[in-house]
Amino acid sequence: MVVNAYIIDAVRRMVCMRMSFDERLGSHFKRVEQELQAAKSAAVKPAGLTVPQYAALFVLDEQPGISAAELARRCAVTPQTMTTILRNLEAGGLIERTPHPLHKHVIETRPTPAGRKALDQADKRATGVERRLAAAFSEEEAETLRALLARVSETLTTDPILKS
Repeated sequence: MVVNAYIIDAVRRMVCMRMSFDERLGSHFKRVEQELQAAKSAAVKPAGLTVPQYAALFVLDEQPGISAAELARRCAVTPQTMTTILRNLEAGGLIERTPHPLHKHVIETRPTPAGRKALDQADKRATGVERRLAAAFSEEEAETLRALLARVSETLTTDPILKS
């Protein structure tokens, strides 16, 4: 009877095409993403920032005046989430938002001196996380990992299920 139950379970899995948790690459990506998020969160917290706030300040420092919609895309958050992030950064005096000199309906966002100071403090620690992560791989392994992640991204962003 035990053998029959095992065979029935194996047939059921084949018919349903089920995959175990460990077989699912997505579960491994999710675990690593959560671990990276936790490390980055611990890195930027002493500067009084969250990871999304740090990301927004980082992009704004590189591209002052970028639109909120583009900033949301660059930070991989929804426009609604970015609105909240910007509101909190502005309330904390870390960014300033002013109308564009020529296009009054366009709001330009820039880090304040306090925002740059918080970014610099957070970035030193966040860069440490990135450097420790990079040090775990040879240059060849890192290039292979980037190529594999690019393939994962391509596979997921072109999945026919997104069109249904």
